[in-house]
Amino acid sequence: MTVHPHGNRENPGKRVKRGHPDTVVVGAGLAGLACALDLSRAGRRVALLEASDGVGGRMRTDRQDGFLLDRGFQVFNTSYPQVRRRLELRALRLRPFTPGLVAQHPDGPVRLADPTRRPGWAGSLVPGRVLPARDLAALAALTARDALLPANVLKRRPDESVASALRRAGVSAATVDLVLRPLLSGVFLEDRLATSARFFHLVWRSMVRGTLCLPAAGVGAVPAQLAAGLPDGVLRLETPVREVTPTGVLLDDGGELPAATVVVATDAATAARLLPGLPVPDGRTVTTYYHAAPRTPLAEPTLVVDSAGTVLNTCVLSEVAPTYAPSGTALVSSSVLGADRPGAAEAVQRRLAELYGTDTGGWEQVAVRTVEGALPVMRPPLPLSRTTRFGPAGYVCGDHRATGSVQGALASGTRAAREVLTDLARG
Repeated sequence: MTVHPHGNRENPGKRVKRGHPDTVVVGAGLAGLACALDLSRAGRRVALLEASDGVGGRMRTDRQDGFLLDRGFQVFNTSYPQVRRRLELRALRLRPFTPGLVAQHPDGPVRLADPTRRPGWAGSLVPGRVLPARDLAALAALTARDALLPANVLKRRPDESVASALRRAGVSAATVDLVLRPLLSGVFLEDRLATSARFFHLVWRSMVRGTLCLPAAGVGAVPAQLAAGLPDGVLRLETPVREVTPTGVLLDDGGELPAATVVVATDAATAARLLPGLPVPDGRTVTTYYHAAPRTPLAEPTLVVDSAGTVLNTCVLSEVAPTYAPSGTALVSSSVLGADRPGAAEAVQRRLAELYGTDTGGWEQVAVRTVEGALPVMRPPLPLSRTTRFGPAGYVCGDHRATGSVQGALASGTRAAREVLTDLARG
């Protein structure tokens, strides 16, 4: 066996375990971290190989000129079962968003919020003031049902598109276009509401029952906390895998790492390359523009959605977590569907002036982050979980094998570990 010379770059002073691992896990995103943790805790010898210089996959945070820049706008939901099970939330120093949003209406901004958490915004929910009474009743019934029913009941419902589900719930097209489409386009990274309604109901449930927030050190603090729980020598950074073989993996540097089982926990495209014949869904691409402003354009941690569709959403990240920007500067995050293209940055900055009602001419573009395959396409009927077994000794996990969410990635990694342990016990 050839051990990669970089060893354990996450803990460079710690000794790397020798001897063949029972399992090689390829990819240190959330799914790979969950799988490696569970296998290690079960007493198995594990090698977790990550091609890049850090853990987290798409859930990483870069530090640049005093700013914290997540790789694409992300929020952290405290209500996910896997999150509650695996993470010490207090250590993340979570900072909450407003439990509501601002939607841009032709007559001006419209504020909508959960009146039980933000009573001061309850006036916007007076029937007829913003939304028709019938739509308010329909949304209230849908929300109560999703919040109160057990998750297993929601999972067993017949599937359809989100658009169909909202029509069937009695929500008018006008309310969908004003509020729900702009909001959900940012959640699912598509603006036709063609995503699985089964997944939508679970997401809606989690939003009602949990708190949307950001860790003070950026979303990268979440996978970093998971990685800190790994035994010495398990994690090996800057160790790309070229090929999965019948006896283990072949590394890019020509070394071989034998193992009884291999779990591929990468993004969908890489998984398809390493496991020929693996069916993977298409991915959604999103681009986030980060701007520094000399003063905040909105002095509250509230998400702003754009019914015109020029941007998906925008918010002042430094109002959510002041640690995201140097003192005296505001950091604004704004996302659009698809990749960056000529003229897009200028169009976004012009639209931000309208959304925030301020002059953005003095704003400085700090960074642009395009994330290809940020979410898997999740059309109905959507299987919420699939076996991770692929071949005699191969396994695959990730959000593309479950749902495009932190919960989906962690749950898929959990299932991979469970199936590996079951199969190893059977010999």
